[in-house]
Amino acid sequence: MSLAFIGITGILALLFILFVLGMPVGFSMAIVGFAGFCHVISLPAGMNMAGSVFWAVCSKYGLTVIPLFVFMGQIAFYSGVNERLYKAAHTWVGHIRGGLAMATVMACSAFAAICGSNTATAATMSTVALPEMKKYGYAPGLSTGAIACGSTLGVVIPPSVVLIIIGLATEQSIARLFYGGIGAGVLLTLLLTLSISLLCKIRPDWGPVVAKRSLKDRINSLSGGAEMLILFLLIMTGLYAGIFTPAEAGAAGSFFALVISLVRRTLSLENFKKAVKDTLRISCMVIMLVAGAMIFGRFLAITRIPFDLADFVAGLNLSDGLVMLLISLIYIAGGAIMDALALLLITIPIFFPLAVQMGYDPVWFAVTITVITTLGAVTPPVGATTFVVAGMASGVPMKEVFKGVALFLPAYIVTIMLLILFPGIITWLPGLLH
Repeated sequence: MSLAFIGITGILALLFILFVLGMPVGFSMAIVGFAGFCHVISLPAGMNMAGSVFWAVCSKYGLTVIPLFVFMGQIAFYSGVNERLYKAAHTWVGHIRGGLAMATVMACSAFAAICGSNTATAATMSTVALPEMKKYGYAPGLSTGAIACGSTLGVVIPPSVVLIIIGLATEQSIARLFYGGIGAGVLLTLLLTLSISLLCKIRPDWGPVVAKRSLKDRINSLSGGAEMLILFLLIMTGLYAGIFTPAEAGAAGSFFALVISLVRRTLSLENFKKAVKDTLRISCMVIMLVAGAMIFGRFLAITRIPFDLADFVAGLNLSDGLVMLLISLIYIAGGAIMDALALLLITIPIFFPLAVQMGYDPVWFAVTITVITTLGAVTPPVGATTFVVAGMASGVPMKEVFKGVALFLPAYIVTIMLLILFPGIITWLPGLLH
């Protein structure tokens, strides 16, 4: 058997079987990569490779950025930041038709900026926003769709754990990826809110208005989100000015989030313990994903699939745009059935070298495929984030949730098209770092 055939068999057959059996993605990639490496080279070589990879991952200083940013997000979550953000957004735009749904998207984007997780944002905002929108008579499809789609901003808006991992996997500057994610995240947020406005103009009964709040109430509500804005600016300014390394930015962010929660007295000892426990659980999961992806990447390297794929595509004489379209379709389909981080870790060793060889900017490609993957995360009939919201929305049929999500899909498509047509949306801010 050729090495390419062995590689394709490992990817499509054994890996798929392990996914279906419910094995965690990190372990699945490690098993397939190890077994394939042993088959192609030898068992002793496979044992040596796996041991060196785990040692390298567990002793790599760059990976300390993961638990630090995760801890910052967990502290913010358990100290009630999500509720304060939603209240502030609600106070400012609740009187506009569809304003509560817009407030939900904006609160999702703000919470995503400090949380960095799709599913965590979806679960959090479902708990906070769904009862309020139900109380004011919002259409179930609109309310659940706004939360599911707004939650996907967690992997695009920095500090995103997904962008951190991509930076480590591709040896790119994490700060540049963060700044690239700002343009894409803001664009997607604006288009999602514009979608709500258009939908409520067509169907006014979907987004009833609430009483307009006084200017004093609006100004007072800003205190609920001000500290998170300061936290975000602290991280991004420190990275831009070179004051912080990414790991130091995570440490500073965690410390500042902890100080805020102590000053406000919103974090109990019990919730602090939960934040530490969740940080350990999530960090271990992510680090195992990284180790599994590295083992799987070593297997792909010896089968030469990435290089053969690049040569095959070059021989087809396809335009770069058509190749990018095919890659986009793969990420949309993959994002619908698995977590964004896992999908990107599996596919980056295959598609990133191909994209660089075709002349695409590495930061642009990394951020764009992250946005494309978020589309898969809400795409019916499998979208993972959609199921989280559906599980939290008691009394709302799954069919209704998917119908609501489908209303926002044009916003994703327009965002992706704009990012492809105008790469500067992503690359302008990272370019300032030089």
